[in-house]
Amino acid sequence: MIRGVKGMELACILERHGSNAQKRYPEVRVARNLDEMLSDKSIGLIVVATPNNSHFSYAKAALEAGRDVVVDKPFTPTFAEAEQLVKLAAERGRLLSVYQDRRWDGGFLTLKKLVAEGTLGEIAEYEARFDRFRLEVKPNAWREQPDQAAAGVLWDLGPHLIDGALVLFGEPQSIWASAFSQRKSSQVDDAFDVYMEYPRTRAILRARILAFAPGPSALMHGTAGSFIKYGMDPQEEILRSENCPDGLNWGADWGQDKTELWGTLSLVNGETRRVKTEVGDYRGFYANVRDAIEKRTPLEVTPEQALRTMRGVLLAHKSSREKRVVSWTESVD
Repeated sequence: MIRGVKGMELACILERHGSNAQKRYPEVRVARNLDEMLSDKSIGLIVVATPNNSHFSYAKAALEAGRDVVVDKPFTPTFAEAEQLVKLAAERGRLLSVYQDRRWDGGFLTLKKLVAEGTLGEIAEYEARFDRFRLEVKPNAWREQPDQAAAGVLWDLGPHLIDGALVLFGEPQSIWASAFSQRKSSQVDDAFDVYMEYPRTRAILRARILAFAPGPSALMHGTAGSFIKYGMDPQEEILRSENCPDGLNWGADWGQDKTELWGTLSLVNGETRRVKTEVGDYRGFYANVRDAIEKRTPLEVTPEQALRTMRGVLLAHKSSREKRVVSWTESVD
C-alpha cells in the first residue's frame, strides 16, 4: 500500500526472524529489532502492523523517538494504553492514526454519499456485515488463540464496522452485543452481533465465519426508501492474491465494483434503480497521511476518532460479557 502512494517510500521492514521481507522486497532494508529501525533518522513514519499485544509498546517507542505513527486496528488491547498513546503524540507534536482502511471501501463510500445527500430520508436502520466461510481454525493463527491479547473476530473485524457506523451517525446512546463461536474448534469468538442505538436509528453490525451463502454486505432503510448491496469490496481479494500490485501503477480499473454487485435503491415514490458503486481505493488512507504530515490537509482518521472506535469495541465486549445493554458513557474498564 505504501509503495502505491506517490511521495512515500517503503524504506525499512522490521522482521525479527526469517527472510520473507528480503525475498519480497530485495531493495528494502530489513531491521532485526526496533532500535535498529529507529536508528535510521531518514525514516519519518513508522507503521505498526504487528500482533495486537505489541501495538502499544512499538507505537510508544516510535513516538518517543520523534516519529509519526500509524497503528493497525485494533488500536491497543486497552483503553488506557490508547489514551496514553494519544497523549504522548500530542505532547511530542507527532501524527498518530489507526489504519481504518475500510473507510475507502467502494460500498462504504456509496453509503456515505447516500446519507450525505439525504436520498433515503431519515435513516431508521443500517446494517453492515462481513460474511465469510471457513470451517477450520487456522493453525498457529494468533488472532484465534485464547492466550493472545485482543484475540477473536470482534477485535479483528469489529473496529471496521463500528468505525463505519460512527462515521455515518456519530456516537450512539447505547450498545448491545453478543460475541460467540460458530465452529467447534474455535477457542475465541468467531462471530458477533453489535447493535448501536441512536434516538431514531439503529445500526446493526454483524460478522459470520460460517456463511457459505453470504447475506447483503450493507442495507439501509429510511423514510424515503431502502438501499441494499451484496458483495465485498474487490480490493481485498486482489491484495491477498499473487496479482497484488506493487509500485505506483495499479491500473485504471482499480477499485471498480462488478456491475452485478451494484446496490439497488428503492424509493417510496416508485423509483427503483441500480446505484453504481463508488470507486474504492485503500491507498487513500496513506495519501491522506502523507498530506497531513506535509500540513496540506486535515488527518482523516484522527486520534480522537481512534479512541471513539476503541470505546465502541470495548463496550461491545462488555455488553457481550455481561449480557446487557450498556450506555455509551459507561466505563470501558
